[in-house]
Amino acid sequence: MAVVIRWLAALTVAVAPAAQASIFKGEALDKAADFMTIVVIIIVPIVAIAAFWLVHILPEKVAEQREHPQKEVIKVLCLLSLVFGGLLWPIAWIMAYSKPVIYKMAYGRDKHDDYYKSLEAKEASTLGEDVARLRAELDSLAKRGQLPDELREMHARLMAVESRVGTPGGGAGAG
Repeated sequence: MAVVIRWLAALTVAVAPAAQASIFKGEALDKAADFMTIVVIIIVPIVAIAAFWLVHILPEKVAEQREHPQKEVIKVLCLLSLVFGGLLWPIAWIMAYSKPVIYKMAYGRDKHDDYYKSLEAKEASTLGEDVARLRAELDSLAKRGQLPDELREMHARLMAVESRVGTPGGGAGAG
């Protein structure tokens, strides 16, 4: 059996073609090496830095998306993590995905102040639209005939509210 194995090994070595280090030869080998050098020295570091940066701003994006109340802290942790080679990144990631329970206990809110400001702006615009609609209805009632005293008082208060809220078309009206 050992003789057969030796004979097959000798036959394989005799029949095998000569090994080559590359599929390129001559000038093509030099051009391929130049291309590989450019890729390794210039493109790979740029891609690595961009990927490192994109991964490190993920907690910041998550915090902004979730209206986290401490999104500025998370943003600073992400920036410091870039400087310190990613050591602070896990803390920023954990903060971005955690619910701010202690923050809510302390401040009574679990969203960032910007969230509540935009909510108040939406409510103010809705209030302005409602006031304008009510005023238009009272104006149309006043044009039809006399308004009762209660509605006349309501119309005057509505005009005062409308001037404070700043709805479009405020100020002119019948009544």
